[in-house]
Amino acid sequence: MTDKEYAILNKINSPSDIKRLNIRELPKLCDELRRFIIEQLANNPGHLGASLGVVELTVALHYVFDTPYDRLIWDVGHQAYAHKILTGRRDKFHTNRKFGGISGFPTPKESEYDAFGVGHASTSISAGLGMSVAASLSGENRCVVAVIGDGALTGGLAFEGLNNTSIIDNNLLIIVNDNDMAIDPIKGGWNDALGKLHTSKTYNRVRYRLYRILNRYGIITKNGAKKLTRFFNKIKISKTSHYNNIFEGLSIRYFGTYDGHNVIKLVEILSELKSHKRPRILHIITQKGKGYKPAEKDVIVWHAPGRFNPDTGERSNEQSQIPLFQDVFGTTLLELARSNPKIVGITPAMLSGSSMSIMQKAMPDRVFDVGIAEGHAVTFSAGMAKDGLMPFCNIYSSFMQRGYDNVIHDVALQNLNVTFCLDRAGIVGADGATHQGIFDLAYMRCIPNLTIAAPRNEHELRNLMFTAQSREMGPFVIRYPRGKGTTPEWHNTPVAIEPGTGEKLKDGTDVAVLTIGTMANTALKAIEALESDSDLSIALYDMRFVKPLDEKLLHEIGGRYRKVLTIEDGVVQGGFGSAVLEFFADNGYSPQVGRLGIGDTFVEHGTPEELYKMLGLDANGIRRSIEEFCR
Repeated sequence: MTDKEYAILNKINSPSDIKRLNIRELPKLCDELRRFIIEQLANNPGHLGASLGVVELTVALHYVFDTPYDRLIWDVGHQAYAHKILTGRRDKFHTNRKFGGISGFPTPKESEYDAFGVGHASTSISAGLGMSVAASLSGENRCVVAVIGDGALTGGLAFEGLNNTSIIDNNLLIIVNDNDMAIDPIKGGWNDALGKLHTSKTYNRVRYRLYRILNRYGIITKNGAKKLTRFFNKIKISKTSHYNNIFEGLSIRYFGTYDGHNVIKLVEILSELKSHKRPRILHIITQKGKGYKPAEKDVIVWHAPGRFNPDTGERSNEQSQIPLFQDVFGTTLLELARSNPKIVGITPAMLSGSSMSIMQKAMPDRVFDVGIAEGHAVTFSAGMAKDGLMPFCNIYSSFMQRGYDNVIHDVALQNLNVTFCLDRAGIVGADGATHQGIFDLAYMRCIPNLTIAAPRNEHELRNLMFTAQSREMGPFVIRYPRGKGTTPEWHNTPVAIEPGTGEKLKDGTDVAVLTIGTMANTALKAIEALESDSDLSIALYDMRFVKPLDEKLLHEIGGRYRKVLTIEDGVVQGGFGSAVLEFFADNGYSPQVGRLGIGDTFVEHGTPEELYKMLGLDANGIRRSIEEFCR
């Protein structure tokens, strides 16, 4: 970038540099910052729309508050690109989401300005409340700001945080960034409620001035302030609005709505709210993709558009005859639903990301986007199943962790016919540690009544989905990866597969390699390359089910081979390899067993290819491991 193009931005290396600007220079800084984000993401893909929508808010927050002493929490992390650029990472921003580069989400490991790690949604209010209470108990005069937006206010944890905020003494400022969007348009009554909230500015001003006068002369105590708040809320609800403001009903002061793209006005409002000593909410209206016409017109596509021409808005068109696994899922679900009227689709705010949008367009009354509410998605599915429907609940693998209790108590315990389709299983890539789907096999296989399967290709995915709805068999888990499949000839006629049956893909005499899911394809490449350069004879088994295991195959393997190697794209502790070890131990077999997978660590961001290579789970790494294991 040239000095002329970014005359102000080039001088900003920390928020202290922003504070040196005249307030009238802030709109120019916002223009430069927005252009910088667009140009950077044109060549290095990331989350564009959400970050463009909070440029003015980000500048205003760092202008008014004393970060990092004052805590600034972004929820969700999609909004944080401008924040990263203004907090010393401008020159590193070209490495965003790249292997070894900066993270696409806020993380305290990266910067002291990232007050809390936020790769998922709805955590800011709870975390911010905790920080505000900690500041009070430590005697710190610290402001804590939680910026919640991009659909995160639909999550149940946000409501729990709001409820607790209303009854604990704290100094939390909650900023509701209302852009009417998550990745897809926000669904639900809560979003409608946000659109109806309004507050008289005169009312706010009179109320605050009265409170300051009473407080200055010692007329009102802390407890009296709470009573005064409740008194004003009753007046407000009865006199100024036909609509009950849920925030005011919780005794949380509400200010709104304000234009989230007027940076000078935001500075004025935030400067006033900074001095308040009670929990309060600032409600701003923003536009996702603001300042870039293509992103304003199609916010879904431009949430994360991939590479594009910043001047024309033309996106890179990478054509492939091989579909994404998610599209195979979406197409298959619609096919099954057309022949089975009991099938319904449920997803927590991932309608397009899971490709359940394919069925939604054809059968809108049988698809339900419940917002960022994974636990609710699971129990909602359970209620449908209890009364005879066959829900296909699609949740990203890492997001399913939020619905774990619901899976156990509301689905598995009652042995209900819910099919959980875990998209983005295994290594996901640039979204990093918060999104890698590496724990699902370990945390799911210990739950009674679950059937757990992983297809090695598109045909198997279709077969497993067909199996799940072909009969009542209790909860069924199908996990599959992000990205493309293996063949353009994916549209088979699906057939039912007997649960707990695997398949021998290749015979051999020296060692048996056991895989789960798409790791079978990588292992086959490794075995073919190794056998072409050596005299080793290697058998390959696609076990297909982690629960129940194919005991017939395992008896054959345990009685025949002295060496067995398991391979999985998940954590080895408690995962697929552990299940195989347990079977051998329980049945008196004692082969030497090696386990390839992911160790006791979180996996950071990079391309899947880079990460699999780093983990030794690419074809070359697997080949080396087999060779060493056979010595």
